[in-house]
Amino acid sequence: MANQLPAEIIQLRKDEASTLQGQLAAAIVRAILEAHARPGTRLPSSRRLAATLGISRMTVTLVYQDLVSRGYLETLPRSGIAVADSVPHRGLSASSVRPAGERPPDWTQWLGEQNQPRRVIRKPSNWHQYRYPFIYGQADPRLFDHNAWRDCARRALGTRDFADLAADRYGADDPLLVDYICSNTLARRGIRARPDEVLVTLGAQNALFLAVELLARADRRAVTEDPGYPDFAETLRRAQSPTSFLPVDDKGLVPALLPPDTKLVIATPSHHIPTGATMPIDRRHDLLRRAAAQDFLIIEDDYDFEMSYLAPPEPALKSLDAEDRVIYIGSFSKSLFPGLRIGYLVAPAPLIAKARALRGIMLRHPPGHLQRITAYFLALGHYDAHIERLRAALKRRRAVLEQALAMTDLRIEGAAESGGSSVWLRGAEGSDSALLAESLRAESVLIEPGEVFFEQPPTPCPLFRLGYSSINERDIPEGIALVAQMDRAMARG
Repeated sequence: MANQLPAEIIQLRKDEASTLQGQLAAAIVRAILEAHARPGTRLPSSRRLAATLGISRMTVTLVYQDLVSRGYLETLPRSGIAVADSVPHRGLSASSVRPAGERPPDWTQWLGEQNQPRRVIRKPSNWHQYRYPFIYGQADPRLFDHNAWRDCARRALGTRDFADLAADRYGADDPLLVDYICSNTLARRGIRARPDEVLVTLGAQNALFLAVELLARADRRAVTEDPGYPDFAETLRRAQSPTSFLPVDDKGLVPALLPPDTKLVIATPSHHIPTGATMPIDRRHDLLRRAAAQDFLIIEDDYDFEMSYLAPPEPALKSLDAEDRVIYIGSFSKSLFPGLRIGYLVAPAPLIAKARALRGIMLRHPPGHLQRITAYFLALGHYDAHIERLRAALKRRRAVLEQALAMTDLRIEGAAESGGSSVWLRGAEGSDSALLAESLRAESVLIEPGEVFFEQPPTPCPLFRLGYSSINERDIPEGIALVAQMDRAMARG
């Protein structure tokens, strides 16, 4: 008699699929693979499995039928359902006993003195389970048009597009996406670029890595903002670039403070990280004049410019650049959802050609179907509608946030004149934002301590960032009250 797969080893995991049928299908496949079930192994009857899991028999029947059609199961005459011959089962596991005399590699010797990043923004993976998630960069699924994205995915995965997307592009990007970036996205920022001056990347992070890898050297001084985005510092550190960290004021980077031997500047002029300050137009012209006079290049991270709901955004630094000294980084991951990982690098054609070759060694190109889905989402007008919806929601949340902050002793240290999705706050004198963040977690509140944004943070550091992109509007006042109350208590004690 054929072996039987016990019903008890088929366990549902509610976090792995959105539907009960999806959860059950995953549970059955997982049980087959983990048990190394041989072809012909019988599965529990639909009645038995339904009773064991406390679900309907119809759900089990439908899942069995689906797995039969997918080749995992097969129907046996008068014998029910069994594991099919075509199931991708695992082979026998190797012995875990190491033969005498064998030693594992000495990874310390192989890896050498590779230091871990010193400055890393850490956010709990279960942030959505907190009631007051004041963290930056997370999307609110309630504001996203899932039906529109699903429609674009169907188009991208349809028969008409499949041959194009299935082919190896040998490092080339989706022409539809590149065309939209050139004709629409960059045009709105006043930037003119040809397709050979644009490279699609795995988010802004990938674009930053490629630019720094090609431009930074041990004999070229780099400059970035302080406080500033930690990954700027860590990417430059990895490139062994001598780096100066320039203090910012309420208008961002101060060009007059640049060292005379500067060769590379990384900045966020439109929306400084983390203060939100916007560099005024006269300071942007000053920075470009100094770049020409001192012969240095600028990497501009133009993040969050779409979130300009209080005032029109200032022109991008690259739009004012007449000498091609600005390397421009943009991303759709911040405005759509961070898991998308679609960004772009804009620079003169010779640099893009080098960046494309370097990217090709790493990953060839970002997934073609994601590029095409994004292209359709942009071209069909869904992106513009999404941005308008997002701006309206953030404007309301910003107003509620500022009203709630006015009732406390917390002070906004820097604020984007055009909008944004976060604020940079100062706590009470002597307070420590790292300890504050740790204590607030017990109250289901998440904030971002400020010390990670500094190369040499103040001790203690009373500064912290509050994001409002993913928190429910009605929860903001109570969340702010909890932050202020805890901050006062810790400052006193």
